[in-house]
Amino acid sequence: MYESFYGFKSKPFQLNPDPTFYYGSRGHRRAMAYLEYGLHQSEGFIVITGDVGAGKTTLVRSLLQRLDSAKVVAAHLVSTQIDADDILRLVAASFGLPAKNVEKADLLLQLEAFLVKLTAGGKRALLIVDEAQNLTPRAVEELRMLSNFQLEDHALLQSFLVGQPEFRQTMQSEHMQQLRQRVIASYHLGPLDLAETRAYVEHRLGCVGWKTDPRFEPSAFDVIHAASGGIPRRINTLCDRVLLAGFLAEKHAVSATDVDDVVTEMRDESGSESVATRSGGAGINLASAGALSGLLGDPALAQRFAEIGAGYQASRLEVRIEQVERVLGALLGMAQERGASPNDDLRAEGRQGA
Repeated sequence: MYESFYGFKSKPFQLNPDPTFYYGSRGHRRAMAYLEYGLHQSEGFIVITGDVGAGKTTLVRSLLQRLDSAKVVAAHLVSTQIDADDILRLVAASFGLPAKNVEKADLLLQLEAFLVKLTAGGKRALLIVDEAQNLTPRAVEELRMLSNFQLEDHALLQSFLVGQPEFRQTMQSEHMQQLRQRVIASYHLGPLDLAETRAYVEHRLGCVGWKTDPRFEPSAFDVIHAASGGIPRRINTLCDRVLLAGFLAEKHAVSATDVDDVVTEMRDESGSESVATRSGGAGINLASAGALSGLLGDPALAQRFAEIGAGYQASRLEVRIEQVERVLGALLGMAQERGASPNDDLRAEGRQGA
């Protein structure tokens, strides 16, 4: 939409992981070095973790592009909630082996024979498991067992486990001791700093033919970094909206105020959605008007409270649960002062409505 207005070849801030946009920040270069070190070692596990949107998948896809297919046969497995019964089948299928309706023992024999054949032919097998935090402990244990496959003194399979920070907690559990002994390197991918955020934005713009149109004022990057926390996916989402807003306003410069306006707009949208989600789309509906009338003994006050809730929704203000509970607490105090006796069911109804 805004691409032609600014002379871009394509969208610079798409959300789909695309290795052609890979930006080697200090953290990403270090994570890549760990992966390449793992390839050089040809054994054990490399573990890479990072927050949602930190660029883990883009990192992995960039690595896959660099691999020499004549030397390394790679399988990229994106897991969901996979248990031990399915993980081996998915691994086999990722390497192109038949896995449907195959017994576990036969599946292991097929995998071992395939890996031995690769090694004998001068190639190596690499298994990359993305979203590893969704694996059950039993599934992780099955992956560890695959690392036992050897030909003489050479490991037949190299594995990279990539996931969100909670996977590190999984690894620290008592029954993961044997896996931890097989991990030869581990790295956590953190957010970009301010300078890297600016370089990241300019890098992605450069990938689509940016020639300083629009021009980003230096202070704009301060707001982008503060609002996104240096997380690449959040930067993409914000900058895409900034460019759209600039196109709609026919602007060729992006200021801190422009970015801040978009941040405010996105926060308002998020607040509106969160209110609708918590209240079933009916504003701040702590309880029905009838329940509040009985609680307070004052139908007019209950109606006024309902109107205030509707007003919050109409103005798309962000309302947090704790704020709502404080309001409810004040109303309950008023009811007690009037001699009413609100019961626990009505209290619970109020919190559930929030």
